[in-house]
Amino acid sequence: MKLPAVLTIAGSDSSGGAGIQADLKTITMLGCFGTSAITALTAQNTVGVQDVFPVPPGFLEEQMQSVFSDIPPAAVKIGMVFGTPQISAVAAAIQRYQPPYVVLDPVMVATSGDALLQKSAEDALKEMLFPLAALFTPNLPEAERLIGCKISTVTEMETAAEHLGETYHTAVLIKGGHYMGNCNDLLYQNGTCTWIPGERLDNENTHGTGCTLSSAIAAYLAKGSSLEESVRRGKEYVTHAIRAGLDLGRGHGPIAHNYKILEEESFDTH
Repeated sequence: MKLPAVLTIAGSDSSGGAGIQADLKTITMLGCFGTSAITALTAQNTVGVQDVFPVPPGFLEEQMQSVFSDIPPAAVKIGMVFGTPQISAVAAAIQRYQPPYVVLDPVMVATSGDALLQKSAEDALKEMLFPLAALFTPNLPEAERLIGCKISTVTEMETAAEHLGETYHTAVLIKGGHYMGNCNDLLYQNGTCTWIPGERLDNENTHGTGCTLSSAIAAYLAKGSSLEESVRRGKEYVTHAIRAGLDLGRGHGPIAHNYKILEEESFDTH
């Protein structure tokens, strides 16, 4: 049996709701084989991030080389990279191995509000990694940070997406979960804006939704779906995982990546 491989290059979340852990759960549930290269270790939970330990760039390079040379990924997801040395190592590996798809989640701040990218590394992220991506997926606060101004209307969101897409010559998905009133996302590719409708759910447990969405998109790309279809199906997966209503921890808890298994077990018991 063969499965498409998806490599996630991201930080480790000790609470299991985001980062590498969320990515591998998502990739597995969507029928791909997940591999990983860890950029940083974090001590975190649903309340916040207590500490971050960056992986030395040399060892990060070894992880990526081990994976690329033996189980070439059909798609790569890049999440938290934390510092310039790690960003440089990741960019060099992507340029060397030229994976078919790169989905970049520009992780800057955790759901709790804690920083997951060094301020000094923002320019490196934009200059070294954005141009290598087939798609990058900022949420509204990240998009505002990238363009340097507030986004408060649909028109401003479209303008921001176009600006980012044309600046970095890549497709952009601005996630609308922070937009009051709806959860619609905006995909900009090849000069066209496409709105992906979403449902706002009454559930504050959304830790790791950005990580999950980007890895879901990478998984669907690896399986042969188009970019737009991958975004739509990835968003649907995240919506179901939120709707499942998992409740863990004292803060913003994780979502149920395995909701399909839980639903099947619930059905079997009735």
